Amino acid sequence: MNATLSTAEALRTALAGLLDGLPPKQAAQAVDRLIANYRGNTPTHAPVLRDRSDVAAYAAYRMPATFEAVRSALDALRVAAPDWAPATHTDIGGGTGAASWAVAGTWEGTRTTVLDWAEPALDLGRELAAASGIPALRAAEWRRERIGADLGLAPTDLVTVSYVLNELTAPVRAALVDSAAAAARAVVIVEPGTPDGYARIIEARDRLIAAGLTVAAPCPHSDACPIEPGTDWCHFSARVSRSSLHRQIKGGSLPYEDEKFSYVAATRFETAPAPARVVRRPQIRKGQVLLDLCTRDEALRRATVTKRHGELYRAARDAAWGDAWPPDGSDDGQDD
Repeated sequence: MNATLSTAEALRTALAGLLDGLPPKQAAQAVDRLIANYRGNTPTHAPVLRDRSDVAAYAAYRMPATFEAVRSALDALRVAAPDWAPATHTDIGGGTGAASWAVAGTWEGTRTTVLDWAEPALDLGRELAAASGIPALRAAEWRRERIGADLGLAPTDLVTVSYVLNELTAPVRAALVDSAAAAARAVVIVEPGTPDGYARIIEARDRLIAAGLTVAAPCPHSDACPIEPGTDWCHFSARVSRSSLHRQIKGGSLPYEDEKFSYVAATRFETAPAPARVVRRPQIRKGQVLLDLCTRDEALRRATVTKRHGELYRAARDAAWGDAWPPDGSDDGQDD
């Protein structure tokens, strides 16, 4: 946890250094224009980045949230496989490297390669990594690659694909996930926490399972998702601390924001998935806590934890959306 906190602080410091001297109004205008133009372009074409200030503004706008979402997914994988650590990591479509920062905050000494088509983003990623003070990031390789169906991946321990699938056509998405599954021992894919983002995660999850991987998180099992298509979607939330500069760029006043995301982590090695996962924000009532859970028996159910459950009740009061349940991995023991 301390490593993650220091990595997050290092990222905020590095981003602030990049934007030093850039008027917040100019940065905010660059962000507005890039939001309107960047999404919808596939990574096989350079994003609409006019100059370095554009890339820096966009990094300041998106990197903290992407970092926290990926960090949450990686932490769930680490809990499911506490004795495993990746020696090598490939970040597909990694841009300025938010996922690589998250990997560096989760494990020490992982050798990272970032692949992206946008050279300005890669240049800025190198600059941020050099300013990080984190050896693994400073040693990372930043390589320009066309992110398409013909992407060839060298064998690696971990592949991350964060906020990329939404920019690809369906055939290219499928080919990319298949390539990741063939190359890696573990694959972590993160998408926006929207119905469409969840649909892409389910599509990728199915392909990873078909390729022989098993789900480590967030699902307690590798069987079909119990959510009936079109009725709901599985997503989680990560709290993102905002610096004053970040608040100026994003036009917000709160010291934080909540990033909604969907994800899947799957592996070729044995893991211990959670007995159940909290899939909605817990509801704390007088003398009881209501937990919406996805369980190992391929079902969604609501559990009621009351004061008579003792330590379990205290744990339920501290439980957060996205947490494994129960915290110690034992049978839950609560009433339905």
